[in-house]
Amino acid sequence: MASCSSSTAAMAMAITIFLFLLSFVTPVFLAKPIQHAHHPRFASHNYRDALAKSILYFEGQRSGKLPSSQRITWRKDSGLSDGKAMGVDLVGGYYDAGDNVKFGFPMAFTTTMLSWSVIEFGGLMKGELLNAKQAIGWATEYLLKATAHPDTIYVQVGDAGSDHSCWERPEDMDTPRSVYKIDKNTPGTEVAAETAAALAAASLVFRKCNPSYSKILIKRAIRVFAFADKYSGSYSNGLRKVVCPYYCSVSGYEDELLWGAAWLHRATKNPTYLNYIQRNGQTLGAAETDNTFGWDNKHVGARILLSKSFLVQKLQTLHDYKSHADNYICSLIPGTPASQAQYTPGGLLFKMDDSNMQYVTSTSFLLVTYAKYLTSARMVVKCGGVVHYTKEASKCSQKTGDNPLKMSYMVGYGARYPQRIHHRGSSLPSVTNHPAKIQCRDGFSVMKSQSPNPNVLVGAVVGGPDEHDRFPDERSDYEQSEPATYINAPLVGTLTYLAHSFGQL
Repeated sequence: MASCSSSTAAMAMAITIFLFLLSFVTPVFLAKPIQHAHHPRFASHNYRDALAKSILYFEGQRSGKLPSSQRITWRKDSGLSDGKAMGVDLVGGYYDAGDNVKFGFPMAFTTTMLSWSVIEFGGLMKGELLNAKQAIGWATEYLLKATAHPDTIYVQVGDAGSDHSCWERPEDMDTPRSVYKIDKNTPGTEVAAETAAALAAASLVFRKCNPSYSKILIKRAIRVFAFADKYSGSYSNGLRKVVCPYYCSVSGYEDELLWGAAWLHRATKNPTYLNYIQRNGQTLGAAETDNTFGWDNKHVGARILLSKSFLVQKLQTLHDYKSHADNYICSLIPGTPASQAQYTPGGLLFKMDDSNMQYVTSTSFLLVTYAKYLTSARMVVKCGGVVHYTKEASKCSQKTGDNPLKMSYMVGYGARYPQRIHHRGSSLPSVTNHPAKIQCRDGFSVMKSQSPNPNVLVGAVVGGPDEHDRFPDERSDYEQSEPATYINAPLVGTLTYLAHSFGQL
């Protein structure tokens, strides 16, 4: 398994975006404002430690037969019969969050973002690179199983309704491990195109270290994307009772088609995908002003990804994507005509009540990645005709660097962090300490208690504070206290960049 044309202006823009990045990321971890604006080699945060923990978290989300190298040792084997109900092998993969269901849509997006993190910043990861690749490989092995049959993708294992009626460890789960699929008759373009993107992005991760595995991944990605494009239809329609309201696609499937094509273009260099993007880009929403990037909506990510083809590879036919990416950046900067972003009083980017931190981490990743592209091309972003330099960004950074609750939102990082996360395995006694089975509903007494979780899910980033910077640390509050794989995945790339920038890697 595996710009202004001057380099000075380019760097100024990179610093601008970098400071915005810090203003978004800082409240995730520690309390005090950033004090390093004039000392770029000094950081008040241990980004290297946070990076290591952000990757370690994925081992706590593993389903299947755990390897001897498993580092989160309170987790044990689970879901060893997954897929049996449909006569297929679907053992492995990740539980998406704090429950015991394997949802293919967010798992694929997690895989894409972990891969993108390694593609852009893996060369800086040093000792953590192998761990990051193993986290990706754990996902791709499952995605290959889920796509083994042509024109069919197994997109979910476990009945969410039944699962959510229990509070039990994954090692104990006895709820139905129902298997759900998409095919020609029940299409699901969103999850199919995202799965293609994940396989294509991962193929780039393994291209040098495991070329034969990389070829398997890209070959499957090509086939899966063709299926996604040919049999178009929303999986939220065909599988509505199964996937909604948990991972119901609101944005439609056009964004995933653009995103998937963009990754296949990058991974294969086949002109077929460039032609597809040029022919269908506008129809698929390339120029839309939606500025939320996450497991449901990929438009912004596709714009940033495709902007590299123009900025770095000088592919003139994609020059519009630089403008589209600029518009996104401008939407985040307070006081600009295009500004759409909302911030908490403490300065944290705020998109919505439910798992807001996923948008903080995804936005931060896009910012630092776009800064990398801009610096390489010696270009800048102009918002309303104005280039925003370090002075303006510093003011924003000083405003947004203060975490009112003086705590980290990454479990196991810093002196104070969430103690009662919404996570079944973390909250219940481990199999080692309590070998007897914990029945379906018996765990709810623990879920409703105020006792700290006995098993520390190191590296897990929770949903985070509300729009007023309040965080009650209540286990029952899944909107704020539940971690998820797609919160951590983009953070891996961001933390790598930060750790390297401050001399910690």
